[in-house]
Amino acid sequence: MEGTNCEVKQDNPLLCSSGGAETVEAPQPLIAPPRIRHELKYIVPERYADEIREYLQVFCEPDSFAQGEPPVYTVSTLQLDTPALSLHFAKERKQVNRFKLRVRTYGEEPAGTVFFEVKRKEENYVRKTRSRVAVADYGPHCFGESPMVPRFKTEAEAMNHYEFLRLYRSLGALPMAHIRYERESWIGNPDTSVRITMDRRIRYRRAKDFSLHGLSKLPWRSMDTQVALRRPFAGFVLEMKCSLEVPTWILYLVRKYNLERSGFCKYSTAMRLESLFLGDTYTAGSERCFG
Repeated sequence: MEGTNCEVKQDNPLLCSSGGAETVEAPQPLIAPPRIRHELKYIVPERYADEIREYLQVFCEPDSFAQGEPPVYTVSTLQLDTPALSLHFAKERKQVNRFKLRVRTYGEEPAGTVFFEVKRKEENYVRKTRSRVAVADYGPHCFGESPMVPRFKTEAEAMNHYEFLRLYRSLGALPMAHIRYERESWIGNPDTSVRITMDRRIRYRRAKDFSLHGLSKLPWRSMDTQVALRRPFAGFVLEMKCSLEVPTWILYLVRKYNLERSGFCKYSTAMRLESLFLGDTYTAGSERCFG
Protein backbone atom coordinates (compact mmCIF):
# COMPACT_ATOMS: atom_id res chain seq x y z
CA MET A 1 0.00 0.00 0.00
CA GLU A 2 1.06 3.56 -0.51
CA GLY A 3 2.39 5.49 2.44
CA THR A 4 2.17 3.11 5.39
CA ASN A 5 2.53 -0.21 3.53
CA CYS A 6 0.22 -1.54 6.20
CA GLU A 7 -0.92 -5.10 5.56
CA VAL A 8 -3.72 -6.16 7.81
CA LYS A 9 -4.17 -9.93 8.05
CA GLN A 10 -2.96 -10.60 4.52
CA ASP A 11 -1.13 -13.89 5.01
CA ASN A 12 -0.31 -14.79 1.41
CA PRO A 13 2.92 -16.81 1.40
CA LEU A 14 4.23 -15.65 -1.98
CA LEU A 15 4.54 -11.91 -1.53
CA CYS A 16 7.72 -10.26 -2.77
CA SER A 17 10.95 -11.13 -0.97
CA SER A 18 13.95 -9.01 -0.13
CA GLY A 19 17.64 -9.01 -0.90
CA GLY A 20 17.40 -8.13 -4.57
CA ALA A 21 16.34 -11.63 -5.67
CA GLU A 22 13.67 -12.29 -8.25
CA THR A 23 10.25 -12.15 -6.60
CA VAL A 24 6.70 -13.25 -7.21
CA GLU A 25 4.10 -10.55 -6.72
CA ALA A 26 0.71 -11.41 -5.27
CA PRO A 27 -2.11 -10.86 -7.78
CA GLN A 28 -3.78 -7.47 -7.53
CA PRO A 29 -7.19 -7.76 -5.83
CA LEU A 30 -10.35 -6.55 -7.50
CA ILE A 31 -11.08 -4.48 -4.40
CA ALA A 32 -8.11 -2.95 -2.58
CA PRO A 33 -7.63 -4.33 0.97
CA PRO A 34 -8.53 -1.88 3.73
CA ARG A 35 -5.94 -0.43 6.09
CA ILE A 36 -7.71 -1.89 9.11
CA ARG A 37 -9.96 -4.90 9.53
CA HIS A 38 -12.40 -6.65 11.75
CA GLU A 39 -11.25 -10.05 13.01
CA LEU A 40 -14.07 -12.34 14.05
CA LYS A 41 -12.97 -15.64 15.62
CA TYR A 42 -15.10 -18.63 16.55
CA ILE A 43 -14.40 -22.09 17.97
CA VAL A 44 -16.43 -24.55 15.88
CA PRO A 45 -17.04 -28.32 16.21
CA GLU A 46 -15.57 -30.26 13.31
CA ARG A 47 -18.99 -31.71 12.43
CA TYR A 48 -20.00 -28.32 10.97
CA ALA A 49 -16.98 -28.03 8.68
CA ASP A 50 -18.47 -29.55 5.52
CA GLU A 51 -21.66 -27.48 5.75
CA ILE A 52 -19.74 -24.26 6.36
CA ARG A 53 -17.37 -25.01 3.47
CA GLU A 54 -20.32 -25.63 1.12
CA TYR A 55 -21.87 -22.32 2.17
CA LEU A 56 -18.59 -20.41 1.71
CA GLN A 57 -18.22 -21.56 -1.88
CA VAL A 58 -21.24 -19.42 -2.82
CA PHE A 59 -19.39 -16.24 -1.75
CA CYS A 60 -15.71 -17.22 -1.89
CA GLU A 61 -13.05 -18.90 -3.99
CA PRO A 62 -10.15 -21.08 -2.81
CA ASP A 63 -7.05 -19.12 -1.83
CA SER A 64 -4.66 -19.32 -4.79
CA PHE A 65 -1.72 -19.81 -2.41
CA ALA A 66 -3.26 -22.94 -0.87
CA GLN A 67 -3.18 -26.45 -2.26
CA GLY A 68 -5.61 -29.34 -2.40
CA GLU A 69 -9.29 -29.73 -1.63
CA PRO A 70 -9.99 -28.10 0.74
CA PRO A 71 -7.35 -25.39 0.03
CA VAL A 72 -4.71 -25.61 2.78
CA TYR A 73 -1.22 -24.33 3.58
CA THR A 74 1.03 -24.58 6.65
CA VAL A 75 1.71 -21.51 8.80
CA SER A 76 4.63 -21.39 11.25
CA THR A 77 5.29 -18.50 13.62
CA LEU A 78 8.11 -17.69 16.02
CA GLN A 79 6.59 -15.54 18.79
CA LEU A 80 8.78 -13.04 20.63
CA ASP A 81 8.06 -11.62 24.08
CA THR A 82 9.77 -10.09 27.08
CA PRO A 83 11.23 -12.38 29.76
CA ALA A 84 8.22 -11.42 31.93
CA LEU A 85 5.78 -12.30 29.08
CA SER A 86 4.49 -8.72 28.89
CA LEU A 87 2.88 -9.16 25.47
CA HIS A 88 1.16 -12.36 26.56
CA PHE A 89 -0.26 -10.75 29.69
CA ALA A 90 -1.41 -7.69 27.74
CA LYS A 91 -3.73 -10.11 25.92
CA GLU A 92 -4.71 -11.91 29.14
CA ARG A 93 -5.63 -8.61 30.80
CA LYS A 94 -7.49 -7.46 27.71
CA GLN A 95 -5.60 -4.23 27.24
CA VAL A 96 -7.42 -2.12 24.69
CA ASN A 97 -4.31 -1.36 22.62
CA ARG A 98 -1.68 -4.07 22.42
CA PHE A 99 0.62 -5.76 19.92
CA LYS A 100 2.54 -8.93 19.13
CA LEU A 101 5.99 -9.45 17.63
CA ARG A 102 6.41 -12.47 15.42
CA VAL A 103 8.46 -14.03 12.63
CA ARG A 104 6.37 -16.03 10.17
CA THR A 105 7.05 -18.57 7.43
CA TYR A 106 4.85 -20.69 5.16
CA GLY A 107 5.14 -24.31 4.08
CA GLU A 108 6.36 -27.51 5.68
CA GLU A 109 9.94 -26.20 5.84
CA PRO A 110 11.22 -22.60 5.67
CA ALA A 111 11.53 -21.53 2.04
CA GLY A 112 11.43 -18.31 0.08
CA THR A 113 10.54 -15.56 2.50
CA VAL A 114 10.55 -14.84 6.22
CA PHE A 115 8.05 -12.20 7.37
CA PHE A 116 8.85 -9.89 10.29
CA GLU A 117 5.48 -8.76 11.65
CA VAL A 118 4.01 -6.39 14.19
CA LYS A 119 0.34 -7.18 14.76
CA ARG A 120 -1.56 -4.49 16.64
CA LYS A 121 -4.99 -4.67 18.25
CA GLU A 122 -6.38 -1.13 18.33
CA GLU A 123 -9.72 -1.02 20.12
CA ASN A 124 -12.05 -3.04 17.85
CA TYR A 125 -9.73 -3.37 14.87
CA VAL A 126 -6.57 -5.19 13.85
CA ARG A 127 -3.65 -3.67 11.99
CA LYS A 128 -0.59 -5.56 10.78
CA THR A 129 2.67 -4.32 9.29
CA ARG A 130 5.34 -6.58 7.90
CA SER A 131 8.69 -6.71 6.16
CA ARG A 132 10.15 -9.52 4.05
CA VAL A 133 13.56 -11.12 4.39
CA ALA A 134 14.81 -13.97 2.19
CA VAL A 135 15.28 -17.27 4.04
CA ALA A 136 18.91 -17.31 2.90
CA ASP A 137 19.46 -13.98 4.68
CA TYR A 138 17.72 -14.99 7.90
CA GLY A 139 19.57 -15.90 11.10
CA PRO A 140 20.60 -14.67 14.57
CA HIS A 141 22.44 -11.79 12.88
CA CYS A 142 19.02 -10.29 12.10
CA PHE A 143 18.58 -9.65 15.85
CA GLY A 144 22.08 -8.68 17.02
CA GLU A 145 23.47 -5.41 18.34
CA SER A 146 24.10 -4.33 14.76
CA PRO A 147 21.40 -6.34 12.96
CA MET A 148 21.69 -7.20 9.31
CA VAL A 149 19.07 -5.17 7.42
CA PRO A 150 18.52 -6.15 3.77
CA ARG A 151 17.64 -3.70 1.03
CA PHE A 152 13.88 -3.47 0.74
CA LYS A 153 11.84 -2.67 -2.34
CA THR A 154 10.14 0.34 -0.73
CA GLU A 155 10.93 2.85 1.96
CA ALA A 156 7.64 1.96 3.68
CA GLU A 157 8.69 -1.68 4.06
CA ALA A 158 12.08 -0.60 5.40
CA MET A 159 10.28 1.53 7.99
CA ASN A 160 8.17 -1.48 8.97
CA HIS A 161 11.33 -3.48 9.55
CA TYR A 162 12.97 -0.75 11.62
CA GLU A 163 9.80 -0.45 13.70
CA PHE A 164 9.97 -4.20 14.38
CA LEU A 165 13.61 -3.86 15.45
CA ARG A 166 12.83 -0.80 17.60
CA LEU A 167 10.13 -2.66 19.53
CA TYR A 168 12.27 -5.78 19.78
CA ARG A 169 15.23 -3.84 21.20
CA SER A 170 13.20 -1.62 23.53
CA LEU A 171 11.41 -4.63 25.04
CA GLY A 172 14.47 -6.82 25.29
CA ALA A 173 12.34 -9.46 23.55
CA LEU A 174 13.33 -13.11 23.28
CA PRO A 175 12.03 -16.11 21.30
CA MET A 176 9.29 -17.74 23.38
CA ALA A 177 7.29 -20.20 21.29
CA HIS A 178 6.88 -21.76 17.88
CA ILE A 179 3.25 -21.92 16.72
CA ARG A 180 2.28 -24.12 13.79
CA TYR A 181 -1.04 -25.01 12.14
CA GLU A 182 -2.74 -26.00 8.91
CA ARG A 183 -4.86 -23.18 7.45
CA GLU A 184 -7.79 -23.75 5.11
CA SER A 185 -8.23 -20.43 3.34
CA TRP A 186 -11.01 -18.85 1.26
CA ILE A 187 -11.06 -15.44 -0.43
CA GLY A 188 -14.22 -13.41 -1.03
CA ASN A 189 -15.54 -13.06 -4.57
CA PRO A 190 -15.80 -10.36 -5.82
CA ASP A 191 -14.72 -8.58 -2.60
CA THR A 192 -11.21 -9.98 -2.15
CA SER A 193 -10.71 -7.99 1.04
CA VAL A 194 -12.78 -10.71 2.75
CA ARG A 195 -10.90 -13.77 3.98
CA ILE A 196 -12.31 -16.82 5.75
CA THR A 197 -9.93 -19.31 7.33
CA MET A 198 -10.24 -22.56 9.26
CA ASP A 199 -7.21 -23.46 11.37
CA ARG A 200 -6.57 -27.08 12.40
CA ARG A 201 -3.73 -29.16 13.86
CA ILE A 202 -2.78 -26.15 15.97
CA ARG A 203 0.31 -26.92 18.02
CA TYR A 204 3.23 -25.25 19.76
CA ARG A 205 6.63 -25.87 21.27
CA ARG A 206 8.94 -23.70 23.31
CA ALA A 207 11.54 -21.77 21.33
CA LYS A 208 15.18 -22.27 22.22
CA ASP A 209 16.62 -19.62 19.89
CA PHE A 210 15.86 -17.64 16.72
CA SER A 211 16.03 -20.69 14.46
CA LEU A 212 12.98 -21.46 12.34
CA HIS A 213 10.70 -24.37 13.14
CA GLY A 214 12.50 -26.96 11.04
CA LEU A 215 15.63 -26.78 13.19
CA SER A 216 14.09 -27.59 16.58
CA LYS A 217 13.98 -31.11 18.05
CA LEU A 218 11.42 -30.38 20.78
CA PRO A 219 8.04 -32.16 20.49
CA TRP A 220 4.90 -30.33 19.40
CA ARG A 221 2.00 -29.99 21.86
CA SER A 222 -1.57 -29.80 20.61
CA MET A 223 -3.69 -26.65 21.01
CA ASP A 224 -7.00 -27.72 19.47
CA THR A 225 -8.10 -29.93 22.37
CA GLN A 226 -10.94 -29.31 24.81
CA VAL A 227 -8.51 -28.02 27.45
CA ALA A 228 -6.75 -25.65 25.07
CA LEU A 229 -9.94 -24.34 23.43
CA ARG A 230 -11.81 -24.21 26.78
CA ARG A 231 -14.81 -25.88 25.17
CA PRO A 232 -16.63 -29.19 25.81
CA PHE A 233 -15.45 -30.30 22.37
CA ALA A 234 -12.34 -30.32 20.23
CA GLY A 235 -12.69 -28.28 17.06
CA PHE A 236 -11.20 -25.79 14.65
CA VAL A 237 -10.74 -22.02 14.75
CA LEU A 238 -12.95 -20.23 12.22
CA GLU A 239 -11.75 -16.71 11.48
CA MET A 240 -13.53 -14.11 9.36
CA LYS A 241 -11.55 -11.06 8.32
CA CYS A 242 -13.25 -8.17 6.57
CA SER A 243 -13.31 -4.42 6.15
CA LEU A 244 -15.25 -2.03 8.36
CA GLU A 245 -18.61 -3.38 7.20
CA VAL A 246 -19.22 -7.06 7.90
CA PRO A 247 -21.01 -8.67 4.92
CA THR A 248 -24.56 -9.81 5.55
CA TRP A 249 -23.72 -13.36 4.47
CA ILE A 250 -21.15 -13.62 7.25
CA LEU A 251 -23.70 -12.46 9.84
CA TYR A 252 -26.12 -15.09 8.50
CA LEU A 253 -23.49 -17.80 8.90
CA VAL A 254 -22.87 -16.75 12.51
CA ARG A 255 -26.59 -16.83 13.31
CA LYS A 256 -27.24 -20.11 11.50
CA TYR A 257 -24.74 -22.03 13.62
CA ASN A 258 -25.24 -19.92 16.75
CA LEU A 259 -21.53 -19.16 16.82
CA GLU A 260 -20.13 -17.39 19.86
CA ARG A 261 -17.28 -14.97 19.22
CA SER A 262 -14.00 -15.95 20.87
CA GLY A 263 -10.86 -14.04 21.73
CA PHE A 264 -8.76 -17.14 21.03
CA CYS A 265 -5.07 -16.24 20.71
CA LYS A 266 -2.70 -19.03 19.67
CA TYR A 267 0.33 -17.56 21.43
CA SER A 268 -1.43 -16.84 24.73
CA THR A 269 -3.05 -20.28 24.63
CA ALA A 270 0.41 -21.81 24.23
CA MET A 271 1.69 -19.86 27.23
CA ARG A 272 -1.35 -20.85 29.30
CA LEU A 273 -0.87 -24.54 28.45
CA GLU A 274 2.84 -24.33 29.17
CA SER A 275 2.13 -22.89 32.60
CA LEU A 276 -0.35 -25.72 33.28
CA PHE A 277 2.44 -28.19 32.56
CA LEU A 278 4.47 -26.33 35.18
CA GLY A 279 1.70 -26.71 37.78
CA ASP A 280 0.04 -23.28 37.72
CA THR A 281 -3.71 -22.84 38.24
CA TYR A 282 -6.34 -20.42 36.96
CA THR A 283 -9.49 -18.69 38.09
CA ALA A 284 -12.77 -19.96 36.64
CA GLY A 285 -13.48 -16.65 34.93
CA SER A 286 -10.25 -15.88 33.13
CA GLU A 287 -6.97 -17.21 31.82
CA ARG A 288 -4.88 -15.23 34.30
CA CYS A 289 -2.33 -17.34 36.01
CA PHE A 290 -1.87 -17.59 39.77
CA GLY A 291 1.31 -19.55 40.31
